[in-house]
Amino acid sequence: MELYRTEEDEAIEQEIDSQILALEEKFRPLKLKTLLSGKFDKNDCFLSIHAGAGGTEACDWANMLFRLYTRWCERHNFKCEVLDVLEDEGGIKSATIKVTGAYAFGYLKGEAGVHRLVRISPFDSAKRRHTSFTSVYASPQIDDDIEIELKPEDYRLDTYRAGGAGGQHVNKTDSAVRITHYESGIVVQCQNERSQLMNKDVAFKMLRSRLYEYYQRKREEEHQKTAIAKKDIAWGSQIRSYVFQPYTMVKDNRTGVSVGNIAAVMDGEIDPFIESYLAWKQD
Repeated sequence: MELYRTEEDEAIEQEIDSQILALEEKFRPLKLKTLLSGKFDKNDCFLSIHAGAGGTEACDWANMLFRLYTRWCERHNFKCEVLDVLEDEGGIKSATIKVTGAYAFGYLKGEAGVHRLVRISPFDSAKRRHTSFTSVYASPQIDDDIEIELKPEDYRLDTYRAGGAGGQHVNKTDSAVRITHYESGIVVQCQNERSQLMNKDVAFKMLRSRLYEYYQRKREEEHQKTAIAKKDIAWGSQIRSYVFQPYTMVKDNRTGVSVGNIAAVMDGEIDPFIESYLAWKQD
């Protein structure tokens, strides 16, 4: 039958294939939203990044992830607000951003966990291969009508002078706020506003968000001790590996999805990992 194929037939096939791809692209976001059925999936998201052990190398890796998430926000027209950043030589020790937009938490909740980097370190004169770890934590901004009881004896509130890039002070008053919750060990801080009152308000919102996730995880662990394979991502568990050398690949340890174009991933193209995680959680 191939002998009777004409150029017009091939053109029709190409047009059909093109229309199918266009329809798949059009309905892909709708299909994805069917997987976003969690109680707070529609909410805004607090995303915190913490460099692991390893000095300059780890801080650089944290900075790379910070850029990855801000680029992802730009790609999807989400508002990205830096609430707190602790800079270090070569990168950042920690940072917290607020991602505002429909389903921000639903999309980003699967990023929580430990991210592993393998590369030849640009800070090593011997050009040796290094492994670095950075922790990411995602929590939803919860509604004011959800009660998370906080007594003064449950936490410590500290104020300090906010610092900018290069050690320059943002202002001359102790407007930055840090809150330490004793039972959970959770620490949140905010320095993006000039007003201490505003920083305190944002910090308490972050704390309540983190505490809701903390207590929910404790309840789930008590009820699902036998469901080892399906436990939620816990702090300290490795979820994804980013390998720059001797080959280039980013692989999600939970779903098995891998991407070879590491430059695109580091530029914020993490949708394949987000979508595969949401589908995996539905299984």
